[in-house]
Amino acid sequence: MSPESHDVEIESPSPASLLREQAILTIRNSLRTGQQQMADWQSGPLAVSAVPGAGKSTGMAAGAAIAIARQYYHLANTSHPQKHRQLVVVTFTRSAAANIKAKIRQYLREDLSLPQTGFAVHTLHGLALNIANRHPDLSGLELENVTLITPNQSHRFIRTAVEQWISQHPGEYSQLLSGMQFDGEETERLRRQSVLRTEVLPDLASTVIHEAKSSGMLPTDLQQLSNYVTDEYAILRIAAGLYVEYENLMRSQDFIDYDDMILAALRVLDNPNARKIEQNQVFAVFEDEAQDSSPLQTKLLEILATEVEGNNSYQPQINLVRVGDPNQAINSTFTPADPIYFREFCQHCHRQGKLATMDRAGRSTKIVIDAANFVLAWVNNSYGKQKQTPLHSSNSSIPPVSPFRAQKIHPVAPDDPQPDANPQPVSRGLELHQPSDTYHTVEILGNRIVELFSQDGSETVNAAILVRENRQGKWLSEALRPICKQHEIILYDVGEQERHSHVPEEILILLQFCDRPHSPDYLKAALGVMVQRRLIEPQDLNALATLPEEFLYPSPLAAPQPEPIQKAARLCRSLLRARLELPLYQLISFLGLALNYDQAELATADKLAERVNQQIAGGISMGAILNTLSDIVSSERFEPVETGNLEAKYTNPGQLTIITMHKAKGLDWDYVFIPFLHESLIPGRFWVPPQSQFLGNFTLSEVARAQIRAALHEEANLPHVAEAWEGAKYLKTAEEYRLLYVAMTRAKRLLWMSAAKKAPFTWSKPDNLQEQAPCPVFPALKLQFPGCVYK
Repeated sequence: MSPESHDVEIESPSPASLLREQAILTIRNSLRTGQQQMADWQSGPLAVSAVPGAGKSTGMAAGAAIAIARQYYHLANTSHPQKHRQLVVVTFTRSAAANIKAKIRQYLREDLSLPQTGFAVHTLHGLALNIANRHPDLSGLELENVTLITPNQSHRFIRTAVEQWISQHPGEYSQLLSGMQFDGEETERLRRQSVLRTEVLPDLASTVIHEAKSSGMLPTDLQQLSNYVTDEYAILRIAAGLYVEYENLMRSQDFIDYDDMILAALRVLDNPNARKIEQNQVFAVFEDEAQDSSPLQTKLLEILATEVEGNNSYQPQINLVRVGDPNQAINSTFTPADPIYFREFCQHCHRQGKLATMDRAGRSTKIVIDAANFVLAWVNNSYGKQKQTPLHSSNSSIPPVSPFRAQKIHPVAPDDPQPDANPQPVSRGLELHQPSDTYHTVEILGNRIVELFSQDGSETVNAAILVRENRQGKWLSEALRPICKQHEIILYDVGEQERHSHVPEEILILLQFCDRPHSPDYLKAALGVMVQRRLIEPQDLNALATLPEEFLYPSPLAAPQPEPIQKAARLCRSLLRARLELPLYQLISFLGLALNYDQAELATADKLAERVNQQIAGGISMGAILNTLSDIVSSERFEPVETGNLEAKYTNPGQLTIITMHKAKGLDWDYVFIPFLHESLIPGRFWVPPQSQFLGNFTLSEVARAQIRAALHEEANLPHVAEAWEGAKYLKTAEEYRLLYVAMTRAKRLLWMSAAKKAPFTWSKPDNLQEQAPCPVFPALKLQFPGCVYK
């Protein structure tokens, strides 16, 4: 064979490579236009702005699988050996991480016939922890010596920081006590002390510390900012002092919070050698739910995605794909997430021709799409241009940010591969009601639900009632349960099912039994868990627990135990055997299996084990585990992990689900009911609790948050108290309307909305009905869609 013919043979594509390219093309052709832009990505930045129901998770999974395949093929066709790099996929929650991982694996396995490797899926904090853990000398985190906490307003560290600040700043504290006016009366002084110590200052501390820390601001930065704004309380100076006390406490006791993970990872990446090591392990980063990222999280991903080899340009290339929807940013008023950063990324990519818009969605029938688009436009027209907000004032180079990005939803093409895309509406597809009161609401709502679930084929459809707050859901559940029972409609109240996570408490009960098996109380509690989990039959637990030794280890002379008791004893002995044979750090996961937990519960048990092991690393013992678990169960909120299977519980066919608007994000139902659309809740009022109104008609925490964000947005002048409070109200209004938009776009075939003329002033007293104004967009919807108004 001649050298020439040899060269030609190498350049010709092999049958295997042709098959691979055909497989990639097949995946690509199954996607919509916006999704195809993710599949076509090969390098550089790419912003993907996706409307609700556009299929961004499917597009991201397909794009990720194709990118992994191209990396495999590149390595296979390279003559000199190269280190295999991986794609890093970052999601917002553990459940989203599990779902996207399963989709990518499916594409690799079934469509591309490739190993299910070459990628890693993390939450942002999980990614940061991995980086910090690989370089403990640079990160400053010795995980075996530190304890991870999730500080909230009631956490003991926050409370202690407040008390220490008060003792060291008597003058500033006295100014707060005096408030707007004070006559010195002793009872009032004691009342104000209680409000400041237990409510106002803990709220300020938890809000500001998280907001500032997640943005990379130190206490000295806050102190510096306080010099540029004047108010009678010096709010930012107080916040800086609380931040100092909190950080001192954390360092003195080797505690860290989740923001410390991000900061630790960034300390690692500040080192040139470590940064190169980390970057050389990654060929690209894909981020989902990018609208919910904070500034530091964005910085971390951009550094990790920077290409360092084979690029001689002055500006290194960033291989970063960010997918999100600024119009579904519904966390920014109670977390440091700020959708302005994703908007800016979209604008930056747009200037480079690297903005993909996924504006076609097949979820909803056309009139639901029209209603959602109308709300978006109406809100922007009503709120986006009515004034310059303090956060985007006239002296700023940053234009005013409208509540929504001007991005309409469009139906998909007729040949779209999605089954039953843009389905036919039920009745008119949109129903707008204004009942006389909340009881009339239940009557109309109940009749419509019964009517829909009485139709042929109702066992294959699902429905949801979306509420703004859990108290509404609880009231509705009690009111509708008799109707649903009478007509055999399955009612699933998510708030009731998940009001408290049962996993930590059950694990603690079993571990207490394992630690002290001869305690009648601990034995009875453990048996109670087993009965509740249906592992043993219901029986007289008091009789079993009275003499633990005879129950667990009956003597040869003892009377034979009935089979139910023998089964219970065997299960208890298996737990005690595991306590002796397994390492302590594996016990929690084992107990999850022993309790026959489902996928979601096992994931929660694994998360709990991780949390406990981190907190007691370096000093592991049964006593330490029990103390940590007791603290979690008694004083700290522990969120269960939600998996795809758990979310399926919310959308089961033949079921009516009651769920909050926030929790409904990412889900959809055939019929969606949104009652109680009142101005008091959407957009709501920025309410100052009566007990703290002695400070003024604002809250310290929201004023400080608005001032910090103004600084991060590079405002020339920080807003003063009144301006900051108005700016905070504007941000809250914008987010509440985005929440309504998210709720409306959950509906596929029918969207039912109502605003009763009379409703409770507060849902803690649901029977106290008063005249209530509807949400301002509701009358506008009635005018725009008169054929959908029901008398």
